[in-house]
Amino acid sequence: MSGTFIGMPAFPKAAHDAVRDDTLRANLRHATHTIRDKRAVAVSELADWSELREAGKQIKNLALSRLDHYLLQLEETVTAAGGSVHWAADGAEANWIVTELVKATGEREVVKVKSMATQEIGLNEHLETEGIRAYETDLAELIVQLGEDRPSHILVPAIHRNRGEIRDIFRSEMGKWGRAAPEHLTDTPAELAEAARLHLREKFLRAKVGISGANFMVAETGTLVVVESEGNGRMCLTLPETLISVVGIEKVVPTWRDLEVFLQTLPRSSTAERMNPYTSTWTGTTDSDGPSTFHLVLLDNGRTESLADEVGRQALRCIRCSACLNVCPVYERAGGHAYGSVYPGPIGAILTPQLRGTTSQVDASLPFASSLCGACYDVCPVAIDIPEVLVHLREKVADQGGKGHRLEKAAIKAAGWVLDHPGALAAGERIASRSRALHPKRLPGPGARQWTESRDLPEMPVEPFRDWWKKNRAQSRTGDPI
Repeated sequence: MSGTFIGMPAFPKAAHDAVRDDTLRANLRHATHTIRDKRAVAVSELADWSELREAGKQIKNLALSRLDHYLLQLEETVTAAGGSVHWAADGAEANWIVTELVKATGEREVVKVKSMATQEIGLNEHLETEGIRAYETDLAELIVQLGEDRPSHILVPAIHRNRGEIRDIFRSEMGKWGRAAPEHLTDTPAELAEAARLHLREKFLRAKVGISGANFMVAETGTLVVVESEGNGRMCLTLPETLISVVGIEKVVPTWRDLEVFLQTLPRSSTAERMNPYTSTWTGTTDSDGPSTFHLVLLDNGRTESLADEVGRQALRCIRCSACLNVCPVYERAGGHAYGSVYPGPIGAILTPQLRGTTSQVDASLPFASSLCGACYDVCPVAIDIPEVLVHLREKVADQGGKGHRLEKAAIKAAGWVLDHPGALAAGERIASRSRALHPKRLPGPGARQWTESRDLPEMPVEPFRDWWKKNRAQSRTGDPI
C-alpha cells in the first residue's frame, strides 16, 4: 500500500496525539454528526431498506464466490468494447503499468478523479519520481494535495480541515500548481468552490490523459461506473484522449441489473442523497464520444489472500460509502490519520490488516482500534459484520506473539496448570481469602491502573466457595437445612 503513510506510529500513539487536537476534534464532530443525521433521514424514506441491504450483501457474496469467472468475463467484455485489460498482482506492478501507459502517450501531466486504489498503491508519488505530475480534481482531494496532507476520510478526505484552513491553503498553494486563488478569497463555500473551479478548468482543458478508479465494474457488459457529486469526475472521464482506470478486483458485479441495488444504497449511505448528482458509466471506447483509448488495470494487492479468509473476506464487500466512519466513536475522536492508511475508520481497521498483513506495529494495532459497539455493522449497506472481523483479526494478531502476547500466553498456561491441580487451586483460594484485608483497591502498572480507575475490583469473599460447600454439604447430611 501507499508509502505515504510509512513512518506513522501505531494506532494507540497516533490516536493519543490526535485526541488532544481540539480543532481536529471539533471539525470531525461537526462533520460526522451532520452526515450521519442526514443519512438516517435518507434511509428512513425507503420502506425496503433492509431488503436492499440484504440484496447488496448477496450480490457481492456471489461475485466474490465466483470472482475468477466474473473477472474473466469482464476482461472479455471490456476487450470486445475496445478497451485493454491489464492485471496487476501488487501495487508495484500497477504503478509500473500505469507509468508505461502514460509515457507511451508522450504526456507529462495527468488529471485524476478520486480513486482510493491509486492512493493505496501510492501512484501519485511513483509518477512524480518518473517526471509525471498528477493533478487531483476532486475538491477534497485537491485540498489534501495542495496542503501536502493525507486523506482522513473515505468520502470527505479533507474532513479534518475547516473552511478557514482551506482558504489559507488555497491562498498560499494554488499559484504553485497553476492558476492562483483570487487575491481577496474568503472562507465562504461559494468562493472556495469557485476558486477551485477556475484552478481546475485549465487543467481539464489541457490534459490528454485521465486516471480514474471505479465504484463498480459490470462483468456482463464491460461497463465501469463512477459516482460523484461535483462533476469533476465526469470531466476527467470524458475530456482526455486516454483514460486509465485502476480498480480493485473486488469491485466487479455480475450484471447490469445489480447496479439497481447499489445506486440506491450507496448515495444514501455516503452523501445522504437519493441519487448521486453525477453517475458516469462507460463501456470501452467509441469513435464520437469520450476517450479514444481506454485501459483497465485490475489490482489484486492482497485481495485474493483476504478472499481465502472465510471470516475476513466480507470486508471485500465494501462499497466505500464511509457510513461506518460517521457513526464510529473512535474515528470521531481520533480522526482518519491515526489509522496509518488510506482506509480509515472501522472498515480500514479490518481491510488494511488484510491487504498489508499484520507484521508491522501499525497494522497489528488496527484490529484493536474499536470499542466493538457495533454501530458500524448497523449502518453498513452491505451488512459487513465489522465487529466479527475485528475479533477474528485480534485472534490472528495474538497468535503471532510479541512481548505482550507472550506474557498473556504465559499467564494462560499458568492458569491452566493451577486449574489442573485442585490442591494448588484450593491453597491459593484460602490464601486470597485470608489476606483480603491487604488487597489493593487499584491495580498497579500503567495499563492496569487506567483500567481500575473507573472500575471496582470484585470484593473477595470471607471464605472460598469450596470450603463453604464442604461445610454446608456436611450439614445437609445430618438433616440440617442448607
